Amino acid sequence: MRVNHAGEIAAQGLYHGQALVARSPQVRSALGEAALDEGDHLAWCEERLGDLGALPSRLSAVWYAGSVAIGAAMGLAGDATSLGFIEETERQVAAHLDRHLAQLPAADSRSRAILDAMRADEVRHGTAAREAGGRDLPAPVRALMLAVSRVMTFTAYRI
Repeated sequence: MRVNHAGEIAAQGLYHGQALVARSPQVRSALGEAALDEGDHLAWCEERLGDLGALPSRLSAVWYAGSVAIGAAMGLAGDATSLGFIEETERQVAAHLDRHLAQLPAADSRSRAILDAMRADEVRHGTAAREAGGRDLPAPVRALMLAVSRVMTFTAYRI
C-alpha cells in the first residue's frame, strides 16, 4: 500500500501540473475532477496504511514536486498530448494494480476492495482522456514513463 500511496501523491502532482498549463477550460476542469478522485484514493491508501501499521514513503514531497514538473511539461506540449499522457499513465497504473491484486493475499478483502475501486477509476480516467481528444504518445515516451514508474515503485517500497 505504500507504493500505491506514493502513486496517488504522484497522480495529484501530475494532474495539478497539467491543470496549471491546460489551454482549454474543459480540459482544466476534467483534470480537476480526476484529481478529486485521486485525492479519494490517497485518503483510502493513507487509512489502509494506518490499519496495517505501515508508514508512507518518506519521499512524498519528492513524488509530488517531480510529478507537478512532469505534468506541467506534458501540459505545455498541448492538451491532446496532455490527455494522451493521462491515458497512458492510467493504463500503466491499471496494469500495476492488476499485478498488485494478483499478489494480494486472498484474505485481505479490505485492500482488495480499495484497489478494485481505484482500478475502476483509473480506467475511467484513461477512457475519458482518450474520448476528450488524447493522442497516442510515441513509444519512447511510453517506455520512459514505465521506467520512471519502476524506479518510483522500487524506491517508494523501500524509503
